[in-house]
Amino acid sequence: MRIRLIVLSMLILILSGSYAPGHLWANSDPDSLPATKSDLSEDEQLTLGQLRQKYADTFKTNGPSTRQVALTFDDVPDPRFTPQVLDILKKYKVKATFFIVGNRAEKHPDLVRRIVREGHIVGNHSYNHPEFSKLSLNAFRKQILHTGDIIRNLTGYTPKMIRPPYGDINEKQLQWAARQQYSIVNWNVDSLDWKGLNKEQVKQNVLSAVKPGSIILQHAGGGVGSNLSGTIEALPEIIDELRCRGFNLVTLDEMLQLPKSK
Repeated sequence: MRIRLIVLSMLILILSGSYAPGHLWANSDPDSLPATKSDLSEDEQLTLGQLRQKYADTFKTNGPSTRQVALTFDDVPDPRFTPQVLDILKKYKVKATFFIVGNRAEKHPDLVRRIVREGHIVGNHSYNHPEFSKLSLNAFRKQILHTGDIIRNLTGYTPKMIRPPYGDINEKQLQWAARQQYSIVNWNVDSLDWKGLNKEQVKQNVLSAVKPGSIILQHAGGGVGSNLSGTIEALPEIIDELRCRGFNLVTLDEMLQLPKSK
C-alpha cells in the first residue's frame, strides 16, 4: 500500500510539472525547448515607451524643456509637396529637419540638395519605408547603411539621426544603432497630416499639443494619392503662432545638442 502511494505521488508531481528529472532536458536542443518568459527576446517584451526609457541616450522623442520647438518633415523628397514646404520655410526664415527616404532621394536628388543648400538638416528615414520591427537585424542594417550612403553622396555627410518609419523599432535594432553611434529620433507632437486633414485640423493637432522642447511631426512627402494640402496651408499660421508664444524654431541637432553627421 505504501509503495502504491509513493508511485501515485510521483505521477501527480510529474503531471503537474513540479518535477522534471534533469536528464529529460540534458541532451535537448535549446531551440526546441518551450519558451518561458525569461527566454523571450527583450524586443518582444518591451514597449516603445520602455525602450525609450532603457535607451534614453539613444532614443529621443523630445528635447529639453526650453523655449525651443523643432519642425520635422518625413517622407521626402517628393516633388509634389517638398518644394512648397521649402518655399514657406524660406519665406519665414525657419530651419527644419527633413527625414529622407533613400529610394526617393535616388529619384529626386536635386530636391535633397536644395534642402541642404537652404540650411536645413537631414536624417535617415530608411530606403523604402518598411516597418523596422518586422525586419531582421541584417535587413534593418542594409536599410540604414544604404540610405546613409545615398544621402552622403548628395549632401556630403552621413546623418547621425534615424527616424524609423511609423516610429517603430525593436531592441536589437536599437542596440546596433547605439553601437554605431546613431541617434533614433521620433516625436511627441503628431500633426496626423498624412490622413489628408484640412488646414484647421492640422493646426489644432499641432498647437493644442506643443510645449517647450516639442518635436513636431509633419510630412513633406507621401504615397500615391496623398493629400498634404492641409499641412502646407497650415504651416505659415503654425509658424506665426509658435513665435507668438515665444518659441524659437530650431533644427534637431541644435535642440538635442547632437552633431548632424555620424
